[in-house]
Amino acid sequence: MPHPTARVLEWFGVDDAFERGRPPIGRSDVLLAVLVEAVSLLALELVRSAGGFSHTDVPVWAQWFAVSSGAVLLLGRRRWPLTVALIASVHMFVAGVTMPEVMGQVSLQIIYFVAILSGVAWARDRRAMVLVMGLIVLFMFAWITWQFALGSSVQDWLDDEELSEHIGFFPPIPAAIAITLLINVIYFGGAIIGGGVSWRAARQRGRLEEQAVTIAAQAGRLRDQAVVDERLRIARDLHDVVAHGVSAMGIQAGAARRVLDRDPDAACTALANVEEASREAVTQMRHLLGTLREGTAERTERTTDAGVRDLPDLVADVAGQGLAVNLDVVEAQADAAGRLSRGIGLAVYRTVQEALTNVRRHSTADTVSVVVRIDESQPRPYAEVEVVDNGRPRHGTSGSGLGQLGIRERAATHGGQVDIGPRVTGGYRVRVRYPLAVSR
Repeated sequence: MPHPTARVLEWFGVDDAFERGRPPIGRSDVLLAVLVEAVSLLALELVRSAGGFSHTDVPVWAQWFAVSSGAVLLLGRRRWPLTVALIASVHMFVAGVTMPEVMGQVSLQIIYFVAILSGVAWARDRRAMVLVMGLIVLFMFAWITWQFALGSSVQDWLDDEELSEHIGFFPPIPAAIAITLLINVIYFGGAIIGGGVSWRAARQRGRLEEQAVTIAAQAGRLRDQAVVDERLRIARDLHDVVAHGVSAMGIQAGAARRVLDRDPDAACTALANVEEASREAVTQMRHLLGTLREGTAERTERTTDAGVRDLPDLVADVAGQGLAVNLDVVEAQADAAGRLSRGIGLAVYRTVQEALTNVRRHSTADTVSVVVRIDESQPRPYAEVEVVDNGRPRHGTSGSGLGQLGIRERAATHGGQVDIGPRVTGGYRVRVRYPLAVSR
């Protein structure tokens, strides 16, 4: 078990690596000093008018100077905390010896209290702070002891209060000494402990700020890593799509070469297929170059051949995990889903996959509706996927946002439009529309 002295030193931050900032003298310090001086001088004159300084021979200007100089000390209480605490202690001693009635004013006592508290709260060198505060407390109690031992302060106080007779539980002189010591213990102890609490609160705020900076930096690194991972994954996906197109081009070109002399019409059809496959491959490569400028992460396994026809299996897997999922594929033309390019089909599949993953992880929903609409007859043909749930965000499961960012990025790859967010009637919706004209 640590020694009590060691625990006290630890509480005051001795040998702690934290150093509180030393702000320059600002407008708030000036306003505080001016306000304290004005109130102190007003209180001084009110006490004088009430006859409180009848036994004081010190000139008025000296009394004003004592109050004003004490208020000025507050200017540097944060900039030079230990120096101000030492000067305030000397100020208290000199004023107490030369003009005790003025030193005993509440305004000056508040000034001394704030100066000592600031010395503990703002000192950067904690060992020096302990030494300085120890000297101040030792000197002040030595001064009180000297007054009790060699002076007549106790008897003077008893005579002023007309308490020389024994009228309570305790004798007058021991009671006067005890109350004086108690007041000073509370006064200096309160200032020192209050300063320690303030310093520890500042240290806690500093640590929280450092943690926030560290967390932000780590989040940035994770986001960057997720971007790189997504770029690589999209590159692999689109590479497979393009490789499929190039393979088809090779097969069709070989077929055209073999029948060119015997069947020109078949060769023309094969060459047309080569043209279409090459155009789609170039389009996918162009999308790849645009996507790799910016990226994000979707933590899903690699399924580059997945498409709309694979959605029932995906829905069945999710439904097996306690979530009711209704799938509806609406095709305005027969077999419209089968005519989707591999890139669009994979994008639709990934969008549904990521949306369902988000529902499982971050929502209270128990029912999800997945609707895929494909219409090739419109002036702008499209394939649209909409995922709607009936839940609310689950507390304590806020994600990084990378999943939704991945949906947006994949949609941008194909020139799609994204609408993600809570619904007015309740639940959450993810809707992405992919223009088919862009993909072809």
